[in-house]
Amino acid sequence: MRYDDPMVDRQTGRNAELFAQALAEMDSKKTRYPYLRILVSLVEQAHPEWNQAPHKDEQIANLIHRMSKGALEKDEVMEVVHVRDEERGYRN
Repeated sequence: MRYDDPMVDRQTGRNAELFAQALAEMDSKKTRYPYLRILVSLVEQAHPEWNQAPHKDEQIANLIHRMSKGALEKDEVMEVVHVRDEERGYRN
């Protein structure tokens, strides 16, 4: 299948981009949350170099925001990144 617009990030791929766009169509943050965790995980796996970055949450949020064509809020994504990091003991 051909797409008119280029991929935002080749490392995450077209499917992750389409997933981000589908998440943006969900009604509430509560409904999106578990799926957004999956998308954040996909981005972390595609960009392992960001795990040590001082502004990892911003980088991931910016990428997902662009992947969703601006439909997903950066703050919502950053919140998910923070929760995941806290669960793994990366943040205080």
